[in-house]
Amino acid sequence: MATDFKSIPLIDISPLLAKWDDPNMAQDQGITGVVKQLDQACREAGFFYVKGHGIPDSIIKEVRNVAHKFFSLPYEEKLKIKISPTTGYRGYQRIGENITKGIPDMHEAIDCYREVKPGMYGTLSKPLEGPNQWPINPPNLKQLMEEYISLCTDLSRKIMRGIALALGASADEFEGERAGDPFWVFRIIGYPVLSHANGKDMTENDIGCGAHTDYGLLTLVNQDADITALEVRNQSGEWISAPPVPGTFVCNIGDMLKILTNGLYESTFHRVINKSPTYRVCVAYFYETNFDAAIEPLDICIKRTGGTKKFERAVYGEHLVSKVTTNFVQEDELDS
Repeated sequence: MATDFKSIPLIDISPLLAKWDDPNMAQDQGITGVVKQLDQACREAGFFYVKGHGIPDSIIKEVRNVAHKFFSLPYEEKLKIKISPTTGYRGYQRIGENITKGIPDMHEAIDCYREVKPGMYGTLSKPLEGPNQWPINPPNLKQLMEEYISLCTDLSRKIMRGIALALGASADEFEGERAGDPFWVFRIIGYPVLSHANGKDMTENDIGCGAHTDYGLLTLVNQDADITALEVRNQSGEWISAPPVPGTFVCNIGDMLKILTNGLYESTFHRVINKSPTYRVCVAYFYETNFDAAIEPLDICIKRTGGTKKFERAVYGEHLVSKVTTNFVQEDELDS
């Protein structure tokens, strides 16, 4: 349902956060205004900026600063937390190790997931079992990132209450069996400066992250200031820039919300190309459904989209594991 949007809307969500747990929040005039903007943004673009989100700017900046410190370490140091299937696909991946649609992505990253204990979700979650791998250096990275994840989880839950109202449902529509025990994914990503061999045009392998949609409900993107690299595709196939806006997160919806809304809200394709002469950091938090949730279109959304169910039931954990286990290149493949 995405349109030919030309820019990403910005929404002040402070009225929603002020009364997010008020039993009568749906009747609040300030919240009603936020809900209308959320509905329009999700229908037309699938992307929006949020300000008035309540997470201190000092923490948001420190998260990026510490990420820069990690990525500036020697390669051997970063490899101490190397990602592999035996680590539950958690840890550091070097440039080109992540692939999108068969093409290596020109970024490095630390991949983290909510901890999965052995047998937690039966065989479904086995590939992701284990704790996250945090580096010893910088020494404050683990504590800072875990605090930040907690803040992002809380914020995302509140935004999802507004989105539930935007759909015409109750504020707690995404609680309980759907997302009352939300899984999360967290990526600390570094994008090197583009290489231009012999001054020729950019090659496919200079794309920091290829065109893709996200997997879950809602993504919060914390990107370096003054570097425009994130691009979002509109209905006509044009790539629309999502430049950094001070004091905001870029938000976008994922595949599970697209299914829940029967396509009313689009999980929009986006990509990253760092054309600046500066190394770029982006820290992305992905708020998901319950890991074992069976997701299918909500009745209220089927009615809003013509009465026909457009998507079959999908189990979030299966969707995630199928992506994680195919978006990764083994070390020996890289060296061959």
